[in-house]
Amino acid sequence: MAGKDIITMSQQELKRLHIIHKILDKRVKQIEAVDLLGLCERQVRRIVKRVKQEGETGIIHKSRGNRSHNKIPEKTKQKAINLYKDKYKGFGPLLFSEKLFSIDKIRISDETLRKWLIESKEWKRTRKYKHHCQWRERKRYYGEMIQVDGSHHDWFEGRSPKCVLMGYIDDATSHIYARFYEYEGIFPFMDSFKRYSYKYGLPHSIYIDKHTTYKSTKKPSMEDELQNKEPLSEVGRALNELEVKVIYANSPQAKGRIERLFRTFQDRVIKEMRLHSIKTIEEANKFLKSYLPIFNKRFSVKPVEKEDLHRNVPKGTNLDSILCIKTERALRNDFTVVHNTRLYQILDHINAEKVIVEERINGKLFISYKTKPLNYKEITKRPEKKIEPKPYMPVEPKKRYIPLPDHPWRSFKIRSYSHNSQYQQKEEVGQEEKELLLTLT
Repeated sequence: MAGKDIITMSQQELKRLHIIHKILDKRVKQIEAVDLLGLCERQVRRIVKRVKQEGETGIIHKSRGNRSHNKIPEKTKQKAINLYKDKYKGFGPLLFSEKLFSIDKIRISDETLRKWLIESKEWKRTRKYKHHCQWRERKRYYGEMIQVDGSHHDWFEGRSPKCVLMGYIDDATSHIYARFYEYEGIFPFMDSFKRYSYKYGLPHSIYIDKHTTYKSTKKPSMEDELQNKEPLSEVGRALNELEVKVIYANSPQAKGRIERLFRTFQDRVIKEMRLHSIKTIEEANKFLKSYLPIFNKRFSVKPVEKEDLHRNVPKGTNLDSILCIKTERALRNDFTVVHNTRLYQILDHINAEKVIVEERINGKLFISYKTKPLNYKEITKRPEKKIEPKPYMPVEPKKRYIPLPDHPWRSFKIRSYSHNSQYQQKEEVGQEEKELLLTLT
């Protein structure tokens, strides 16, 4: 109520008052007003009774202008905003709400916090522009397809150099596995895949992008063209040996599940590590061991089918001998092998022209022939070649050749053919021709 004689009403209240007046004038029945106002018969009778007693102000709700019983105190609001400025700067409203309850024991909904932060200009409204992408149904089985990718980001917010998070997400359940590495390459992928396989098993297929680490850019050789094969990278070769199907994505949007996971982690995990003062990759990987089970319990979903398609690593299978870099090298006649500018002496006697050099994840080097490991040693100092000096052979000086007196060379004369001399010769020949013509005439 704005004043003694002025009543402020909403459009809905004005509409109700119009119908109530018609009921009081007995032009509309109360049972008919039920459908017109969208209220029950009991509520219509209450409103009619209140308007009779109080007049037009009876249509207004009694709680208007009064303080809500559920309103949060102003002290709590100011405390939350101060905590955001000092401790939770940059946190989203949802994550801020979670941390306020778990750490500071203050329960406030994320929407309320969002409203407060916008009012205090600590948070800006963000509009998400969605691109059109064709929807794809989730896989039906857990372990049927795992999306794998690496996220390059400043995960420690300047406390340490930038690094890469190798992330694994199951397409059917959104179950997460992740680990930090210094870079994205062959060994980080193989190490993370080895740890994933021992923990959950070998997946049925893997969905990855066309990064040079995962897909070879070499041109197919003659043998590959005859056998209708594509050249494989070391990752492709290792997964092929383990009978894990490789599916290459043609765009980042195709593997949107792992991309959205990285966007979530770049918001949540970064702030969690900031609260724990994590500065190194070792500390971050230790933190993930306790963080990922909580994350999976909250955000993973149940698959359509209960069957798990992960396969246990077969007994007797040495993953280190598969998840490595294999290079074919020629075996010399002196049983030596050259690899990465280093020379190795094979100690076993074998009848072979080529051997396989394996660079393992742990940095060790193995040399094998037909899957049989060979003993070897590195030749750190190569023998110096002895260069024997050539025997001294005296050389007789050549005799000077002197032509004979009647040699044609002595009678040869060199004429000078300068530019002026050519014109002089032409003028002399022309004068002689004129004199001959005068004598003849």
